[in-house]
Amino acid sequence: MRVNTRDMTGNTERVVVIGAGMGGLAAGMRLAHAGLDVTILDAARAPGGKMRTLDTVAGPVDAGPTVLTMRHVFDALFDDVGHTLEDHITLEEEALLARHWWPDGSTLDLFHDAEASEQAVLNFAGDKAAREFRDFSNKAAKLFDAFDAPMMQAETPRLSAHTAHVLANPGLIPAMAPLSSLAGALKRQFSDPRLRQLFGRYATYVGGSPFTAPAVLALIWHVEASGVWRVRGGMHNLAKAMAGVATSLGATLKLQTPATRIEVQGGDICAVHTEQGERIPADKIVFNGDPRALREGLLGDAPRNAVPTQGTEPRSLSARVWSFAATATGAPLAYHNVFFGADPATEFKPIAKGHLPEDPTLYICAQDRGAGHVPDGPERFEIIMNAAPHPGGPEEDNSTCRTRTFPQLARFGLRFSPEPPDSALTTPKGFDRLFPASQGSLYGRSPKGMMAAFQRPTARTTLPGLYLAGGGAHPGAGVPMATLSGRHAAAAILTDLTSISKSRPTVTPGGMSTGSATAAPTPSR
Repeated sequence: MRVNTRDMTGNTERVVVIGAGMGGLAAGMRLAHAGLDVTILDAARAPGGKMRTLDTVAGPVDAGPTVLTMRHVFDALFDDVGHTLEDHITLEEEALLARHWWPDGSTLDLFHDAEASEQAVLNFAGDKAAREFRDFSNKAAKLFDAFDAPMMQAETPRLSAHTAHVLANPGLIPAMAPLSSLAGALKRQFSDPRLRQLFGRYATYVGGSPFTAPAVLALIWHVEASGVWRVRGGMHNLAKAMAGVATSLGATLKLQTPATRIEVQGGDICAVHTEQGERIPADKIVFNGDPRALREGLLGDAPRNAVPTQGTEPRSLSARVWSFAATATGAPLAYHNVFFGADPATEFKPIAKGHLPEDPTLYICAQDRGAGHVPDGPERFEIIMNAAPHPGGPEEDNSTCRTRTFPQLARFGLRFSPEPPDSALTTPKGFDRLFPASQGSLYGRSPKGMMAAFQRPTARTTLPGLYLAGGGAHPGAGVPMATLSGRHAAAAILTDLTSISKSRPTVTPGGMSTGSATAAPTPSR
């Protein structure tokens, strides 16, 4: 498809990307490669959005996403703009997906190798559990295959198309369990409650509770079982690589430059204003922030109604995240570790009421333990506890979070010396400050309910010329999903430019173009 990258006056179309997260960077890379004049703005000191770091004595430690899956998404992104992923970062695959721990002293390792995982489940819980696990893995693969192309890869998923696909493949219906929560489906799937708890945790990958998220989220197990990679040096190096490619393609990256207002004249996008007082002309804008910020008027009145309320509410989970360096003793950690509480109900019921979990599950990334390596001296850790979003008002104090983190881990035999200071903790209120109007929700809209996937906003908004990218937009949260959202935003812009160029004559000397200079009409939601 040939795209006309010039406007009616013959100037190159100008795109401003607000936010240098995964979605914004992916969109910026593709649009710059297509020849558009791209400027990427971000309030932070480094690109990456939630893929951020904190400084420690052992080096920068990740304070955001730690798991890289669906590598093909990133290979395709770099290939599509004339680069090769391996030329910019080093990815190292983990054979051991995660090590899981329970209060009763049991542990379970799961692997990229399906047979190794099945054998581990057999040793962990017996023959019946191994059969149940094999059946569950097959269902998860079937769900992923069914939802990948028509949902995740589709720029605008259609309920009618999805329904037709399911009706044409009725074997999907039992795997989807459309009237069941993920927890309910897992209760029927596994006789061992520990395995229900383990696979129920995947709802939190997209900010949901297993008791309210749809059963179809079981497909996340297939995504993880298909491969987990480490980015050498930390996940933030992926964001740095994407920013570097974008600028090499001609994009301008402006960090520590918060956008304050989207200017609209005569119903058309025309500029972005920054905190520094700069006015940046724009023909198109990609907003790579929480869509709720638009509704709250943080970018001015013009885009307030660009996203429907159902696209931002209800809110997803937040988290309390410790990022620090210390010496660990006791439990033999892998790179990815999950320490479960005794009962998931005592975790998610308090969260649903806005409180800290009484008996939390704690995820630990031991960032320096890739491929089984155990470093000498201080090493870098990220500990994540699920939490409720912060809708305003007082927040539970840090000491409560501390007592529900480190004494809990000590019961598993794991101790850190020294324990991190409070400055190493990011709370839901802190995430709300970092990502304005998000209420600390890390995943945008909640995945609660079977229809949640169709209620997330897509790339096109109701304001012509304004597009969305990021975890708050379709196809949803997670590093590969946010990256795919950038592809969808770029594709929407390029498609709309093509539609415009076909609807009017090209600029000729001494003449004037006719026809609309705005984006093509936005399809009905």
